[in-house]
Parts: sequence; structure tokens; C-alpha cells
Amino acid sequence: MRPGGQPNLQQLMQQAQKMQQQMADVQAELAEAEVTGTSGGGLVTVTLTGAGDVTAVKIDPKAVDPDDVETLEDLVLAALHNGTEAVRQLTEEKMGPVSGGLSLPGF
Repeated sequence: MRPGGQPNLQQLMQQAQKMQQQMADVQAELAEAEVTGTSGGGLVTVTLTGAGDVTAVKIDPKAVDPDDVETLEDLVLAALHNGTEAVRQLTEEKMGPVSGGLSLPGF
């Protein structure tokens, strides 16, 4: 702070630019990261990017029962929920140090 208690505007701008660059770097890292979600003891596995995009779904043939499609649907949904939770945790882990614990919209 400068005399009189006023913050140095140039210093604040430099800090904001540094934080913005760090956030861009983390977003790029998250976009390249992959996480998986599973359900049914591994019968269904989904792969997601750190940005939350689903890139693959694998279903063990043992999970396929034409007379019980509802269970398979539930397994896929559970695996997706598990995967999106992994994305959320990864995002918190990567963004936390950059945001200083601030809750940022969209992250």
C-alpha cells in the first residue's frame, strides 16, 4: 500500500493479470486431464476430460440383460455421476491454489 492506505493500482493490475494467466494455464491442464467414473464394481466405466466432456463409455457384457435395461441405465447414470464428481474434485484441487479459496463462478 502506498502512504495514506491507498493500494497501488499498477500492482493490483499486475496481480490480477498473473492470476488470470494462472487460471488459463489450469483450465488448459484440466481440458487435457482425464478422469474415470465407475459403477457396478467396474461393470460400467466412463471417461471424462477435466472439463467434464464424456470421451468414452465402456460396458462389461455381464451388465447387459435385455430383460433388465433399467439396471444398465442406472449403472451408466451412476458412473457418470461418479465421473463428474471426480472432475469437480480435480477442478477444486487445481483451481484452489490459484483462486486462493475464493468461490469462482463457473468453476
